[in-house]
Amino acid sequence: MTQRRIWKVLLGVGAVVVLTVVAVAGYFLNTYEAPPVDPSWAVEGSTEIPEGAVTVRYTGTATLVFSDGETTWMTDGWFSRPGPLALLYAQIEPDLDAIGKGLERNQVGELAAVFPVHSHFDHAMDAPEVAKRTGAVLLGSESTANIGRGWGLPEKQIRAVTDREPIQLGKFTVTPIESKHFQFPDPEMAARALGDPEIDEPLTPPVSAFDYKLGKAYALHVAHPKGTWLIQGSAGFIEGSLEGYDADVVFLGVGALGSQTDAYREGYWKETVERTNPSRVIPIHWDSLTGPVVGPFTGPVRAAALFTKGSNNTLAFLKDKNAANPNIEFVTLPRYDPVVLF
Repeated sequence: MTQRRIWKVLLGVGAVVVLTVVAVAGYFLNTYEAPPVDPSWAVEGSTEIPEGAVTVRYTGTATLVFSDGETTWMTDGWFSRPGPLALLYAQIEPDLDAIGKGLERNQVGELAAVFPVHSHFDHAMDAPEVAKRTGAVLLGSESTANIGRGWGLPEKQIRAVTDREPIQLGKFTVTPIESKHFQFPDPEMAARALGDPEIDEPLTPPVSAFDYKLGKAYALHVAHPKGTWLIQGSAGFIEGSLEGYDADVVFLGVGALGSQTDAYREGYWKETVERTNPSRVIPIHWDSLTGPVVGPFTGPVRAAALFTKGSNNTLAFLKDKNAANPNIEFVTLPRYDPVVLF
């Protein structure tokens, strides 16, 4: 074989290898696993909303909008969806167009408050811009407050909360209860996402996703004349911390829960659901962090699923708890459409 012929063969093989790598990368970065929830739990938006009813709208992850027709407030307010490569290797910042569209789809004009349940990017990054556009007060830890300051939110619209101090929003009483974030079993991920947790000065994007440090993680207990509920945005817990905070409904964060041990999952259920004695459980934070915010929900992008693993474990765990607790209704919410909660 001549040298020229050898080079042609090598170039051909190289081209095949490159195309294969691109195809595989595209598959893992642009396709998603099935959501780890039972399709039979899905409910549709409410076609009729009685006067004074409490409604909830769900965007995805842990972004929820609550309203009783007089007062409206939101958890997280996260609408940007940076891609997997940006999250790992680039700097990120709020997507202003996505935030505008997200508020419009939720039919939100004014908000009393936006409350990120902790300060990671997928909870707190967009919240200051949401507050700017809606007149909301940004509630959360001092780390969340520094995200607001870095975005130029006026200090009068920032409030660092105190553990277990009730906050009145119209007829809603929101009580933040210090909790734990989901405990990543991988030591390197745990160190990056949970170590050195405080944002101790104003954070001005664009920055790395990991610059959005944890701050403090909160469970939010909400009381309203119509009913009570708990929002556990991340699948972490402190033993006994929810004692005495009964709730009719639990919004149960299940992100990455399948990657933990059986003992961890059982402890999480005991401390979050059994402690509060709900009649309804609504899983949240089970959808993709990088998937589209329109159309059907997706599970995690396949590249992320390779590292976190366990989506099947999450679904099996939830279905087992559903079967073992016939007195608890399991529900998943539609995207954006209001659902009567009470």
